[in-house]
Amino acid sequence: MQSHHAADSVRPTIALAMGDPGGISSELAAKLIAQDDIRAAARIVMFGDMRILEDGAKVAGVALDIDTVGTEDALPARTPRPVLVDLKNLDPSDVTPAVPTLAGGRFATENFRRALQYAAAGRAHGVAFTPFNKKAMRLAYPGYDDEIRFIADVLKLDCPAREFNVLDELWNARVTSHIALAEVAAAISKDAILRNLALADACMRAAGFARPRIAVAALNPHAGDGGNFGREEIDIIAPAVREAVERGYAALGPYPADTVFVRAKRGECDAVLTMYHDQGQIAMKLMGFDRGVTYVGGFPFPICTPAHGTAYDIGGRGIANLGATRQAMLLAIRIASQAPSSAAARPQGRAAS
Repeated sequence: MQSHHAADSVRPTIALAMGDPGGISSELAAKLIAQDDIRAAARIVMFGDMRILEDGAKVAGVALDIDTVGTEDALPARTPRPVLVDLKNLDPSDVTPAVPTLAGGRFATENFRRALQYAAAGRAHGVAFTPFNKKAMRLAYPGYDDEIRFIADVLKLDCPAREFNVLDELWNARVTSHIALAEVAAAISKDAILRNLALADACMRAAGFARPRIAVAALNPHAGDGGNFGREEIDIIAPAVREAVERGYAALGPYPADTVFVRAKRGECDAVLTMYHDQGQIAMKLMGFDRGVTYVGGFPFPICTPAHGTAYDIGGRGIANLGATRQAMLLAIRIASQAPSSAAARPQGRAAS
């Protein structure tokens, strides 16, 4: 594969998994693959069911201009059109709108598994997916905590991985993620901060940042107010920032959580490392809910999805905003295009993994 600068001559291949069928995922998938600039920028291999995609296209009001293959078929070489690997894995009559179901969860998990395996086999440079519903995913895959757990299980990898929220050029990383708020303080340590800051730095460099400036958020109100509201800043967070700087990272802070994103909006940093999930999610989604991307970093290839959910309340109405899904695909393409040369440029294999 060529460098980012030669991306116009060699398009990266992105495996796209269709998400939960009960909401807006199928119409988003149909809208996305109809975008001329997306089709020009990447070779898209989609995993799902043609009947569900056709229903999504009808809702979205777009025409499908794609190639379709079965799981045992060879993919067409050098086609300018997206390719759907038709798994024939969900009858539209089995879709229950606006409800997380076992059938919907099985559909989404199989599509995601196939896309991940396709990339892991060296046939794609990255993976994107339209929104999942976590309850439906758990019905189909009882061990499903979140996407990271599922990806690690499918790829059989045990590596440091984290979700990042990306809004335009601003990134949000986390020290803790999907845990109860009552457990957050005990889970914060100097090592955890340094580990997640290093991962954020590496992922952002892969996305083209030469030396990302990462502002570290405090845990307590007013950054602990000199110890009046807690000592985590004094005992853990500030020492971690100092050590990160000594290691050569462009780390800043810790800053009070209620002002750190003000600094970010001013352009004083490229990323904010927050101590827990909602500390960053609230700010990021408030600033750009319809453009935000969730990037799963730490795996061998980029994995991206819109930061919003399945929007059961508006599914089937044709009003779903493509913004975040489009940005997710563009980020996957951007990171894949900057990756070093790999065997992933082999599009001629069979569709099945």
